[in-house]
Amino acid sequence: MSRHVELVQSLRQAGHRLTPQRESVLAVVAASDRHLTAEEIIARVRQRYPYLNKSAVYRSLDLLTQLGLVTQTDLGHGHVEYELHNHPHHHHLICRHCKDVRQIDHAAFVSLEKKIENDFGFQAELDHFAIFGTCKKCQPRAKIAKSRASATR
Repeated sequence: MSRHVELVQSLRQAGHRLTPQRESVLAVVAASDRHLTAEEIIARVRQRYPYLNKSAVYRSLDLLTQLGLVTQTDLGHGHVEYELHNHPHHHHLICRHCKDVRQIDHAAFVSLEKKIENDFGFQAELDHFAIFGTCKKCQPRAKIAKSRASATR
């Protein structure tokens, strides 16, 4: 069974109709091999449906995100980006200096998830998120910049 068919079935099993807007948004996100902004999704959907209302795309993205079929993440570009929800979960390490983005496997966060639940009784949804910091390559430059900033105070 194709991934697209599975997604359509998941939508219907959740009690939602497969409207042309939802199907188009789902198809665009499923066909992409990278994160997409809402504007990129709108542009791609409009290639098929030129007069599609922008708000219909946003409503579809909201629903698909609520159902867990699509994930949204802020990767530090000033807007939310969308991606098909993949298993296993993955996350992103983003360097604030060189803007490099690396994926990190969810296994790195399993113990954190358990600790949060044990210590706080809180079930964290660590499905897809970004962690900002400084990569190994940029750390020497970042230390120099930090020491210069401290010296000027």
